[in-house]
Amino acid sequence: MRRRRFLAWGLGVAACAAGCGTQRFTGGASVLRTRFSINPGGRRWARAGHVFAGVARAAGFETGEGPQVTVTGLPALAAAELNQGQSLLDSATPLARLAGEVEVVVVPENSRFKEFGDFGAALRARPGQTPLAGGPQGDPDHLLFGLIAKGLGADTRQVDYTGYPSRHEVVAALSSGKAVVAAGRLAEWRTIIGRGRIRALAVSSAERLPDLDVPTLLESGVRVDFVDWMAAFGAHDMPDESRESAVGMCDEVTRSAGWEAACRAAGWVSIPLTGDDFELWLASEARRTREVLRDLGMVDTTKSTRCRGGCGIRH
Repeated sequence: MRRRRFLAWGLGVAACAAGCGTQRFTGGASVLRTRFSINPGGRRWARAGHVFAGVARAAGFETGEGPQVTVTGLPALAAAELNQGQSLLDSATPLARLAGEVEVVVVPENSRFKEFGDFGAALRARPGQTPLAGGPQGDPDHLLFGLIAKGLGADTRQVDYTGYPSRHEVVAALSSGKAVVAAGRLAEWRTIIGRGRIRALAVSSAERLPDLDVPTLLESGVRVDFVDWMAAFGAHDMPDESRESAVGMCDEVTRSAGWEAACRAAGWVSIPLTGDDFELWLASEARRTREVLRDLGMVDTTKSTRCRGGCGIRH
């Protein structure tokens, strides 16, 4: 990794190649900003890309052209592992972790599992007879159940998980008894939990959420801190100058009051981490994802975690 070098915006920094800077005037002093082309890495991240670009513009950055910044996340990392493709560490330039969506573990209102401990005991004793449900196989919901099973000491390869393309189908599986426990993004389950048809057993965040009286997995005895995260990446061959300016932009945007407000409005948890620190974290997250997919019997890989240019500090 490169050593972190913070851009001195207020002092005027060198423009990136091909004239991608744009000059603004604030209080009589000129400040050189860089334009960025901020786009989602697919429909799944359309809202995240739109929100991030909006906050960047509010912070004074121009968008629509310039160095490419793509917003994507954990499902893309897992998909690459499942398809034996290039990891995000290899196919893109890591810039910044942006935010995450908390997951929730739920059961039908009349479930025999009155609390998470009841479910945990059943999964540990009979993983193949405790049918679970969530999004498509290999998605964050499936990964979360793999981490829970491992944390409980259950036989992870025996976990009985069925993936569904929509939350409505997951609800139907719970209602019909095809599944006894499900997991999903909390934002998608809030309304139905509020109606009383579904109960929440635990949330995946490190701390309890202020507006939901539900214990965390950590409180429930499972050492798992998990969010369906989203992050910003540059092109694989992004020049050093462009990477540096993009990391500076991400750092400024994700630490702004506007970003915090946008995350609250969207139901996301703001988890900013930029530059070299993000690249180190991403390497560990890639290892964790690969390991849980292997534990679930979905991949059989011996490839080691890779970093752009090695896992040492770049100079």
